[in-house]
Amino acid sequence: MAAKSWKEAKEIAEREGQELVYHNHDAGEYGACPRDKSFGCFVKGEFVEQRCICMPAKFSPEELEKKERDFLAENPEWAASD
Repeated sequence: MAAKSWKEAKEIAEREGQELVYHNHDAGEYGACPRDKSFGCFVKGEFVEQRCICMPAKFSPEELEKKERDFLAENPEWAASD
């Protein structure tokens, strides 16, 4: 199930008992998932991984937002890569 924010992703994780929350930068969505989830899509028959930030659902939405901001500030090339 897709969410529009870390807050919604955390709510999904709590409701579904998932241990991780994520922000998929390529798909522009948030959500909750198990540890073994892969993110990507098939392009012309090949699986292409997508850029996601995954974190434990134990953090508050505010902590998740801060950790993501900090990561992006320290790694500007990550968000800019295509």
